[in-house]
Amino acid sequence: MTTPEPGEFLSLLTPEEVADLQAAGRPKRWDRGATLMSEGDTSDWVLILTQGRVKVSSHTSSGTEVVLAVRGSGGLLGEMSSIDGSPRSATVTALEPVAGIVVRDFAGFLAQHGRVAVLLLQMVTARLRDSDRKRIEYGAFDTTGRVATRLVELAERYGEKTNGGVRVALPLSQDELAGWTGASREAVSKSLRSLRDRGLIETGRRRVVIHDMEGLKKRAR
Repeated sequence: MTTPEPGEFLSLLTPEEVADLQAAGRPKRWDRGATLMSEGDTSDWVLILTQGRVKVSSHTSSGTEVVLAVRGSGGLLGEMSSIDGSPRSATVTALEPVAGIVVRDFAGFLAQHGRVAVLLLQMVTARLRDSDRKRIEYGAFDTTGRVATRLVELAERYGEKTNGGVRVALPLSQDELAGWTGASREAVSKSLRSLRDRGLIETGRRRVVIHDMEGLKKRAR
């Protein structure tokens, strides 16, 4: 198990709670590109990521993929269907090889761990606030601003400091980044070129080096 990302579900639990959660589930692995959960499915198990990153996405009526979130180690997935019994609201796809703990009686675990139930409520509330913030971004920011915002988010979560700035090993393709910013692939490509021309970033295959973090944050506003 890798160290949970700050703020993800597993990072909020005590060692005892983590041990109880592991005892309530079973480990499972998926290859890169595998579908872990499918939108519309009626399965009720939850997954706690212990390694790797996934994208959470949905499709519009026209078939366009909209990326809702990227989750990393410690992330909780499928909790809403587990609690209310409704079909899955999104598809979860492995962006790289991933591992996790599958828990089928998550409601039973929560019933025995009241503190964790409160933490889950707080986490779901935070996700709703984040969803509201992204909707505001789509209306208030241009494509370049939204791309800059997502790059800052990825850098803060996955960035590694180098002599040239902050290197981010992108788990997303340009098509997926487009789905995460609510724009076309061509518009995202143009935005990345604009940010490169300003000297804010350098791009390569599935990687970005941010040379001017403060400048990128200003462009993200």
